[in-house]
Amino acid sequence: MMSDRLEQLKEFLKDAPQDPFLKYALATEYLKLGNQEEALKGYIDLVTHHTDYVGTYYHLGKLYEKMNRPEDARTIYKNGILITQQKRNMHALNELRGALSLLDGDDEDEY
Repeated sequence: MMSDRLEQLKEFLKDAPQDPFLKYALATEYLKLGNQEEALKGYIDLVTHHTDYVGTYYHLGKLYEKMNRPEDARTIYKNGILITQQKRNMHALNELRGALSLLDGDDEDEY
């Protein structure tokens, strides 16, 4: 059974199908419900069509790690680092650098 929140988000998306916040919320809700494949589709849509929605990169990278896809996670973290540097979003940049560093087993930041 789907959550009420999931159904509500789907309804909102009918009225605003290109709203990145709603897409992100839907993907995150799928992840909370244990549906990794639908979450993955949603996050990939965001990094493809809403590249400047920076929060997606961290969560997609973590999902890739959870799915035992470290190379995909590494690529997403690096792409997110480039975007966050361009947008001067230091908080997201530091989160992505930290995630990449943990993935690589490093204490140093490459970016």
